[in-house]
Amino acid sequence: MVASLARRFGDLDIAEESAAEAFATAVERWPADGVPPNPGAWLTTTANRKAIDRIRRESKRDGKQQEARMLHDDEPNEQLGQPWDSLDDERLRLIFTCCHPALAPEARVALTLRMVGGLTVPEIARAFLVQETTMGQRITRAKAKIKATRIPYRVPSAADLPARVSGVLAVLYLVFNEGYLASSPDTDPVRHDLTAEAIRLTRMVRTLMPEDGEVAGLLALMLLTEARRTARVSASGELVTLDEQDRGAWDAALVAEGHRLVRERLASGIRPGRYQLLAAVNAVHTSARDVRDTDWSQVVALYDQLLRIDPSPVVALNRAVAVAELDGPEVALAAVDRLREPLAGYHAFHATRADLLRRMGRSGESRAAYDEAIALAGNTAEIAYLSRRRDQLA
Repeated sequence: MVASLARRFGDLDIAEESAAEAFATAVERWPADGVPPNPGAWLTTTANRKAIDRIRRESKRDGKQQEARMLHDDEPNEQLGQPWDSLDDERLRLIFTCCHPALAPEARVALTLRMVGGLTVPEIARAFLVQETTMGQRITRAKAKIKATRIPYRVPSAADLPARVSGVLAVLYLVFNEGYLASSPDTDPVRHDLTAEAIRLTRMVRTLMPEDGEVAGLLALMLLTEARRTARVSASGELVTLDEQDRGAWDAALVAEGHRLVRERLASGIRPGRYQLLAAVNAVHTSARDVRDTDWSQVVALYDQLLRIDPSPVVALNRAVAVAELDGPEVALAAVDRLREPLAGYHAFHATRADLLRRMGRSGESRAAYDEAIALAGNTAEIAYLSRRRDQLA
């Protein structure tokens, strides 16, 4: 778009500034109005108008004004060639553009989730485990940075892809998670529109970067998770946990594809990253014919590897769940309680404590933990499940 504008106007500065203004306008308007059906065309049209306005303000030459009025940018994007020549998905282009290195990593992801993923500020805040006000300020600062530094709406070159792909994968992962277990009580508990779109875009990224292990890992993780979608919510609208799911209802084709990707990454001999390890955990779960056949020692070992590269409290919480199957709920509860400070506002922390306390026969404490989890949870199917478990306590 920038190159085409520059050719039309004969001024690269006007082209870049107009594209940047169009992008900033999108940042302001799309969260409220929604992403247009063709984001690229919207941005191009808006940039054209910005360029016309700029020329009218800055130039008194009638000829150039007439040229601006007659502008119609209908040429294909010639920005930087392969691999973008084969990529015609505007949403993915926009995601890569939002993940600009000039923005802080968390701001890139949050802004892209808001603009492109269509998630609300509360949904994004829950994904990051921060307060809504904090997330709102983070997004506002990102918008201000775009305006102040005139970050252009520009498709990255092939050489830029590795520097931006981690932010893109983080966005796709969080969009998928919001679909997998929607955090708002005002939506369906499982949003297939989000999970399907995240998988579609991740497949496109894999086409662009077929040798990137983390791209393959994220795709495998999504497929192995999506394979269980129809078994995750009961007819009455209650969440069905992994140990209670009908494994015969899982999508065998998605499971097979996910397992194949995991095996390919293991065979590469390259040290796996975060998404590859998470995919491997899911491969262990989906390989077991029954929950009693799950190789929990392997799950714990995979989480140990993951903690070394991603020492987050959420990973430690998931590891504790697996530890409970190996060493008992008492050992796991001690590990979970050490996570109280960073995870006090996370419903899964309280739900995990509630289950461990229930298994230990500490019904009163379990009930209190269930109450906290229910108060923090937003997913209706999860609330129904937690409420039933709480009400079953003696």
